[in-house]
Amino acid sequence: MVAETAKRLGLLIVSDEVYAHIAFGEKPFIPMGFFASTVPVLTIGSISKKWMVPGWRIGWLVTSDPHGILRKSQIIGGIKKLLNIVTEPSTLAQAALPQIIDKTTEDFHQQMLQSLSHAAHICYNHIQKLNLLYCPSKPQGSMFVMVKINMSGFEDVRDDVEFSTMLAKEESVIVLPGSSIGMKNWVRVTFAISPDLLEEAFDRITGFCKRHAKKT
Repeated sequence: MVAETAKRLGLLIVSDEVYAHIAFGEKPFIPMGFFASTVPVLTIGSISKKWMVPGWRIGWLVTSDPHGILRKSQIIGGIKKLLNIVTEPSTLAQAALPQIIDKTTEDFHQQMLQSLSHAAHICYNHIQKLNLLYCPSKPQGSMFVMVKINMSGFEDVRDDVEFSTMLAKEESVIVLPGSSIGMKNWVRVTFAISPDLLEEAFDRITGFCKRHAKKT
């Protein structure tokens, strides 16, 4: 368990839970703060994902520390001092935040999860049909999926960067090269778009793969 390991090593846990509420699979998401009785936890949250306002750059930091370890070690004081010198979110975003949180209905969130789950299904099914691409498992959360490229099956594509560049130039479909996040010969695909556009994107990806596949 992460919490037990952190306790044994004398560490606190910083848990990035920006995607905490975007889970639509069979396994429920469990916040790291549930284990705060074992080890102190700093949880990072954001409005950008659950409320679908990417780019607003406004979020929060929550401490889960029932034994007061963070306060005694002056970590809380250090965080407060840091917040006094860093750039704050825009005034408009700060003013809108309480209204957005208070007045967004649960129906909005449920519809968003249903849409993402449906899009994830479309994405996964299309990838399964392509011999040159591989997805280890169907996404159960977030709005992205990592896809492995079978480089040995391509005639003239050398790596993930070249795959992404050529796909953008030839088909106007943008994916993120895995090399940029330490995963060579993988790409990150987003499915946070309408089903029609997602279907069209995979039709283009399929055409690209067939065009550049090794001839048998």
